[in-house]
Parts: sequence; C-alpha cells; structure tokens
Amino acid sequence: QVQLVESGGGSVQVGASLRLSCAASGISFRYYYMGWFRQAPGKERAFVARIGWSGAYVYDDSVKGRFVISRDNAKNTVLLQMNNLKPEDTAVYYCGATNGISIQPANWNYWGQGTQVTVSS
Repeated sequence: QVQLVESGGGSVQVGASLRLSCAASGISFRYYYMGWFRQAPGKERAFVARIGWSGAYVYDDSVKGRFVISRDNAKNTVLLQMNNLKPEDTAVYYCGATNGISIQPANWNYWGQGTQVTVSS
C-alpha cells in the first residue's frame, strides 16, 4: 500500500531552521508531483511547495526565499528545508503526492500522517 512517512518536525525559536523529510513507498515515484502542505489550528490545509520529477518547483508566496523543496528520485524521498522560521510557520506539515498539477489539497492523491512544527518567539 501507499505510504508517505514524514519526519523532522520539532519546536524551534524564531529564525531557526528545520528540515522535513518524506519517504514514499508503494507508488511509482517518478509519475507523481510531491509536495508539502501545512495546517495551522483552526485553518484549512494550505499549499506550501511542490516539486516535479525533473525538479521543477512551485512555492507559496509566504515561503519564497526561505523554504527549499527538493527530491531524491533514487531514494523516493522529498525534503523541505525551512530557514528563517517565523511564528506564522507553526502548523502540522503534511507530505503529499499527486499525479495532477493542481495545488488544491482536495486534488492530491496521498498524504502522510503529518509532523508538527512549532516556532516560538
């Protein structure tokens, strides 16, 4: 079965960095866009970043210049390097996989269980 397993969340201070990792199994990784979403308390799941097989990426404006998404196609892994973290980055971060191009979460096929990121001032 399909599994997306996130790791790397935690609690940090403003300005710190974290790296999230997502290991995928049970899917033909090369045929899927991989991405990250986040959901803060009381809010809907929101797009953060997406990357295609070739490395083409898209970011939400709120993270441009601070977050970097990458993928290792040999290891079926996608990473999210988060730098200069802010309190508003606090959320549960979810790894997702889609065989479409939409960044709307409803159109994504598979999800991980989520990992908590907390940024305090």
